[in-house]
Amino acid sequence: MADLKIRNLHKGFDGHAIIQGIDLDVNDREFVVFVGPSGCGKSTLLRLIAGLEEVSSGSIGLDGVDITDTAPAKRDLAMVFQTYALYPHMTVRKNLSFALDLAGVAKAEVERKVEDAARILELQPLLERKPRQLSGGQRQRVAIGRAIVRNPKIFLFDEPLSNLDAALRVQMRLELSRLHKELAATMIYVTHDQVEAMTLADKVVVLNGGRIEQVGSPLELYHHPANLFVAGFLGTPKMALLRGHLSRNQGDRCEVALECGARLALPRGAGELAPGTALTLGIRPEHLSIAGIGEPGMLQVIADVSERLGSDTYCHVRSASGEMLTVRVPGDFAPIYGEPLQLTLDPRHCHLFDSTGKALDKRLQQAA
Repeated sequence: MADLKIRNLHKGFDGHAIIQGIDLDVNDREFVVFVGPSGCGKSTLLRLIAGLEEVSSGSIGLDGVDITDTAPAKRDLAMVFQTYALYPHMTVRKNLSFALDLAGVAKAEVERKVEDAARILELQPLLERKPRQLSGGQRQRVAIGRAIVRNPKIFLFDEPLSNLDAALRVQMRLELSRLHKELAATMIYVTHDQVEAMTLADKVVVLNGGRIEQVGSPLELYHHPANLFVAGFLGTPKMALLRGHLSRNQGDRCEVALECGARLALPRGAGELAPGTALTLGIRPEHLSIAGIGEPGMLQVIADVSERLGSDTYCHVRSASGEMLTVRVPGDFAPIYGEPLQLTLDPRHCHLFDSTGKALDKRLQQAA
């Protein structure tokens, strides 16, 4: 078992609050990803869990035992760093076995654990090499193997793929996902890369300014963001956000008037909000389309630059009120820069956020 419970956790440096009252549960065998912009506190939170930083207030519990003040070496956690932290003068085999040798583990047991880790990570041909003879991906696998041999209750990863090139990052994402399933382990992973968060996690924790904005599965956060921050942060390309106000609210239907001049009728209600209330409408690129010649559109825009990726093209366009939107279209299409276009929006996939930035769906759930 490896159940982690964090309650009302705070951390400050020199009078500046970095972690501000975090409550979080990490359940046995979950792959949990902390994601957010630089400076949001995600690495600090991981270091607090590992015991590498001292907690200002609050508690951290592991399997019912308070480990808030427990020394890092006695927490039964293993951390994999961004910089690999391998011993350059030691072979791969010695790097894998070093912590076990220090702990006085029997030689036969050390050899078994090293061989098991090398097999899982396909490091057998590299065991007698030194770190300088390895590629970046191979060094990261050795760093992960050094954690595996300790058989910790929880694996902690601090942006482990940041130093790898794009192709290796994809490969290592697949290997980490496979490793999680093979080991049936509990893993906590820190990244600023939302693609890593979406593809690796069972549970995503979105952090901003030392606070949790939302916790949930990747698809839950993608399809039902709790607020404007999560809506704008998760998703590549990002969700388009259009300013407007509620022009009509009739039970299970409403109409939104946008600053760019369009009016959209949506198949959803807006609760008790009165007409005239300021709102922000969100729409993702896959729920936008460019109307054909002569076809009526809902929104007039001007074409900006396009990104052609082969199978898809991302067309960036600008509304009359200056908001940028991205439209996902087939890869063989791209409008001319400056060309006027008509967009069609799928009303079923429009998100609404109130003047405080809270998603209207969340607001209505809380009111109920």
